[in-house]
Parts: sequence; C-alpha cells; structure tokens
Amino acid sequence: MFHNISEPILKRMRYLGEIDQKDRIDGTSRMKRLRQIPPETGKFIALLASTAPNGNFIEIGTSAGYSTLWLSLACAELNTEITTFEILEEKQKLAEETFKSAGVNNIVKLIKGDAIEHLNNISNISFCFLDAEKEIYKECYDLVIPRMKKGGVLIADNAINHIEVLRPMIEKSLSDVRVDSMVVPIGKGELVCRKL
Repeated sequence: MFHNISEPILKRMRYLGEIDQKDRIDGTSRMKRLRQIPPETGKFIALLASTAPNGNFIEIGTSAGYSTLWLSLACAELNTEITTFEILEEKQKLAEETFKSAGVNNIVKLIKGDAIEHLNNISNISFCFLDAEKEIYKECYDLVIPRMKKGGVLIADNAINHIEVLRPMIEKSLSDVRVDSMVVPIGKGELVCRKL
C-alpha cells in the first residue's frame, strides 16, 4: 500500500503539506487553516482502515482531503469507497480539487454538509475517521458506534493535544462495553475503538 502510492496522490499530498505548513506560521485563522494530520498519522489510519471488515467507510471532517488520500489507499486495496463529510464551503472546493487531481474520484464520495445530519441514514459502518470540530466528537461517537458492525474501527484524532475538550468522550469510550479502545500516542494522539 505504501510502496506504490501513485505520483498524482504524492504530488497532491506534498502540495497540501506546503499549504498546511504555511498556514501554521503566517497567522491564517484557525477555521481557515487546513489543520491536517501529520504523515505518520496518515499511515497509521490507512493501515488500520486496511484491516477493517467489509462495510461503509466514512470520514467526518474532510478539510482539503489530505487524510482522505491516505484512507483512499486502503479503500483501493479493499475495492471499496469512502464517504467523507465537510461542512465548510472553501474546504469543500479544495477537497474537490484534491480528489480530482489525485485521481481518486472513483473511490471518494464527498458529501457537502454536516455529517451529523447524515449519520442516522448510514448503517453497517466498518471504519470511521473522526477529525472535525472537537465539540461534536461525543455526538458523532454516540451516532457512529451503534451503527458500526462487529470488528469495525473508529479513530478520533487529537486525543492528546485536545484532551481537555475531548476527555468526556474519551473516558466514555474507555469504559464503553461495546468497544475495546485505547489512546495511541502517534501524531496528536489517536483514540482507537474497535466494535465488539
């Protein structure tokens, strides 16, 4: 999976990495920044996604599509698609450019809007990557876990660097008898849950 990433995907990853780096130092406002995951987190989520059972793959919080590109590698191996949700119009446009230029339109379905409004209509979830505004994590968790199939994986980003905001959701997941879960100290911290 990591040994044969296509040049269009690598090129777009590099481009988005440059924007993200610039955003972090030039005073770009928080909501406009890409705030994307580091490459090691991309590899981590792709690796776990590649082990998920058959079912629906979703991502909550597309931004410009950097993490989606990593997940598309796993989806290509599994011959499945991923549905990704983005609420901000400016980032929707960037994501569309990302998926077109990287050649993954056949794997990625971008939904423009609030994921929370759509999650009730999705079942059989086998993989979910959650990387949106931290205030909605608990609501997303509560919607996704009951709709997740046995062996399905939910990964939530920022479990260490936003621990104060996410503590209630993380503590709930660690004691939730429906899942096995742990926080992995990679990138900004990943909460990993596996549906029992």
